[in-house]
Amino acid sequence: HVSMSTPETQNAKGIAVIGLTGRFPGARDVEQYWRNIAGGVESISKFSDSELAAAGHDVAELKSVPGFVPARGVMADADLFDAGFFGFSGTEAAVIDPQQRLFLEASWELLESAGYDPEAYEGLIGVYAGMGGNGYYLHYLHGRKDVTRLVGDRVVSLGNDKDFLATRVAYKLNLKGPALNINTACSTSLVTVCQACQELMSFQCDLALAGGVSINFPQKAGVYYQEGGVFSPDGHCRPFDAQAAGTVSSDGLGIVLLKRLSEAIADGDQIHAVIRGFGRNNDGSGKVGFTAPSVDGQSEAILTAQSMAGFDPATITYLEAHGTATPLGDPIEIAALTQAFRFETEAKNFCAIGSVKGNIGHTNTAAGIAGLLKTILALRNQQLPPTINYTAPNPKIDFADSPFFVNTQLTDWKPAGPRRAGVSSFGLGGTNAHVVLEEAPALEPSAPPRGEQVLVLSAKSSAALDTATANLLAHLKEHPEINLADAAYTLQVGRRHFAHRRSVVCRDVPDAIRTIEKRDPKRIATYERDLDADAPAVVFMFPGQGSQYVGMGADLYRDQPVFKEEMDRCAVILKPALDGLDLRDILYPAADKTKEAEELLIQTRITQPALFAIEYALAKLWMSWGVQPAALTGHSLGEYVAACLAGVFSLEEALALVAQRGKLIQALPRGSMMAVSMTEAELKTILPPNLSIAGVNGPMQCVVSGTTEDITAFEATLKAAGKPGRPLHTSHAFHSAMMDPVVATFAECVRRAKRSEPTIPFLSNLTGKWITPAEAIDPQYWARHLRQAVRFADGVKELLKNPNAVFLEVGPGTTLGSLTKFQANKADNRAILSSLRHAKEELPDLTAMMAALGQLWQRGIKPDWSAIHGGLKRHRVILPGHPLQRQRHWIERAAQPAPVPVPVAVIPAPAPVAAAPQPQAASTAVAPKGEIEQSLTEIWKQLLGLSEVRIDDNFFDLGGDSLLLMRLQLLVQEKFHVTLA
Repeated sequence: HVSMSTPETQNAKGIAVIGLTGRFPGARDVEQYWRNIAGGVESISKFSDSELAAAGHDVAELKSVPGFVPARGVMADADLFDAGFFGFSGTEAAVIDPQQRLFLEASWELLESAGYDPEAYEGLIGVYAGMGGNGYYLHYLHGRKDVTRLVGDRVVSLGNDKDFLATRVAYKLNLKGPALNINTACSTSLVTVCQACQELMSFQCDLALAGGVSINFPQKAGVYYQEGGVFSPDGHCRPFDAQAAGTVSSDGLGIVLLKRLSEAIADGDQIHAVIRGFGRNNDGSGKVGFTAPSVDGQSEAILTAQSMAGFDPATITYLEAHGTATPLGDPIEIAALTQAFRFETEAKNFCAIGSVKGNIGHTNTAAGIAGLLKTILALRNQQLPPTINYTAPNPKIDFADSPFFVNTQLTDWKPAGPRRAGVSSFGLGGTNAHVVLEEAPALEPSAPPRGEQVLVLSAKSSAALDTATANLLAHLKEHPEINLADAAYTLQVGRRHFAHRRSVVCRDVPDAIRTIEKRDPKRIATYERDLDADAPAVVFMFPGQGSQYVGMGADLYRDQPVFKEEMDRCAVILKPALDGLDLRDILYPAADKTKEAEELLIQTRITQPALFAIEYALAKLWMSWGVQPAALTGHSLGEYVAACLAGVFSLEEALALVAQRGKLIQALPRGSMMAVSMTEAELKTILPPNLSIAGVNGPMQCVVSGTTEDITAFEATLKAAGKPGRPLHTSHAFHSAMMDPVVATFAECVRRAKRSEPTIPFLSNLTGKWITPAEAIDPQYWARHLRQAVRFADGVKELLKNPNAVFLEVGPGTTLGSLTKFQANKADNRAILSSLRHAKEELPDLTAMMAALGQLWQRGIKPDWSAIHGGLKRHRVILPGHPLQRQRHWIERAAQPAPVPVPVAVIPAPAPVAAAPQPQAASTAVAPKGEIEQSLTEIWKQLLGLSEVRIDDNFFDLGGDSLLLMRLQLLVQEKFHVTLA
């Protein structure tokens, strides 16, 4: 954690709000919620007689009681849920209280928006939650005995009891901190926030979800007005107003994600606001009745919060009140607030006051979180929102002599010091809660993007992946100011990585937009990974001479410290062996020295050390990024890089050998090489004795080596036979008899070098098999390696035996990747990737690296993302999350009289339960045959809420669990009169 003494954390004591989510009447998310509040929108619905009747009400009966008001605040789509995403069957989802379903969904969205994946987070995540009464069970499930018989009492109980709200979230999202259900009536959700803060302060958890949900069913309903009661006579809530006569019942859901402030700052979290203090208590019996409020109780809770915050309440310039707009409640609340503030200040009318209930009504257990979210958004937007439905003060409230004034217009919030606010929530029964907030601290800005970024996207289906891509594109267009490196980091470390994966390589936001819109195949790749498969084994492949070019790795040398450090190290070590030449001057020359550098780089004595240095530095860069090789292979010179990384030679010994090898070859007479499209066996039948097979690179890909004259003559022979060869651009006849004069000398060089047995397996060019420890340390092995043919094709064949291997060419060009693709079965869809562009390709080095990195991630490699960002300061930012595929899951209320259960097909009678399609297990089975298979299939369909089940499907893969399995056991026993264990 960042030291508390650093400037950015001088006042880092507090609890940071690092995530927000909410759904309210007229608002599907917190952004729309704020727009409605700032715009003074009232989101209360009035219902016609036909709407009430369609909701199942007896309208005449409703209206028979005086004072009926057909108005409520309704949350949209409360019947929708993505069952499959959270591992529920359609039937189980339909049985669970929608409050619990939506709270689970919102909890997932909250963690995504904050940039945290519970599976990857190392700390403890707690859940503190409360919910309203279960009208869904009362009005819909209670009369459906057929449904209860199908799924069992236990499933119904677990899905509808308040006790399982927090624990269901913890189970489904794998959260291992405390999971507590809290209920204190109207103050519930603000009490959950206070409790979460307390638990964070005592280190019971490291992240905390806190909030509440309340959805009344049927949603389209109304209230009954009684003079002096809590409900409004006309469907309007008028906090603090002279005409205030009560509130309106409404739906709501809100959750915040909390973290200790010092850690949030250190971790680069998005901080929306800071909780500086909180207070909770109960009125006790010091009031006129159980449901009546108390000035002293409320005041003491406020004082507790202000005392913890530790600053002058005169600096609090906004107060979100409980504000139920009742003639009794509002004056008591203002009196309690005034009493609390007067302990420290006599100042008047400095603090704006408001209540969101004017906009959305009273959301019961979600009321406190509704006010908290409004206040956090006001702090974030630096605006004071209007209190609507206010014209004149309640005559029992003395605003003039209080610290408060009712703010009725959207105004810029410009206090003399930091923006600070308070939020109150008071529950029937007397449990009071108050929270003191402060605007987010000014943080150290994130480092600007450096070079190419890789955006990683994943989803549970290809359709969802396309939607996620489109959502990201829209977000980037809407927020062009976003730091692309922060966005990349958030997607990399703050998202669950699902099976369907896509990576996008781009430089900045405009480039990202262009790349996604054009679907540039060099920058975008998509793959579906089997999440049950083992992590892939990465094979590093090091190319040999012929792939070099001036400028290879130049972008990496400039932008990647690890690559630069290793290249510098190699250049310094090699300088004496290269007679004072500096590799860096040759590889990265000044513009006027390019021609000279090109002429030097074609000399074998320079080429081989240069290639070794590039490949070694590239390998070290990949390894620093968390991409560790399971195996190594090289082509000719490339095997020295493999041996060095495997520990056979130290870097110093390897560079000395490579430099000596290059010098010895350079001193030999020049020769030529030619590629021939023939099998090795065919080639041997026609090859003159004065030529050598220098390489077997594929089943029909061989290389012949010898003197220029002999190669020219053999080329004419091949051409006459209709099998022309392709001359290669080389200076010498490598791996031929022309190497014989230096073999013994080089063996002696190796003998003088210190050698160790390999710690990473690598392939031998001589045998095409895994090198043995004895071979690796034998000087004669490396002498023969200089002279004999490179059996790269045999090595690839050996590597392809591992179905889990992915291939990464670590060097310039794509030669080895192309040779590997030639042998690989296309149906296997192997990942065969390259690190650097080909000499004739125009592609930035980092683009090629990031494209390969993205595809490695797609295959299941887990990179060290922080290292990839070079240790630079990165912030988590708000980005679109996984697009949930919501569908209707609902149990219609029973007809009167209750329906007689129908064997097996019970849920659709009297009203169908709509269920989201569940993932089907892969199957080639035919349809059920015979009465028994058909009956079993029908039982499964009804129990799991599916339209199709095949006879070899897996019960748990289709969303079943142990409780549903017990019901399946009973239903099968009843149907077939058998006993199942």
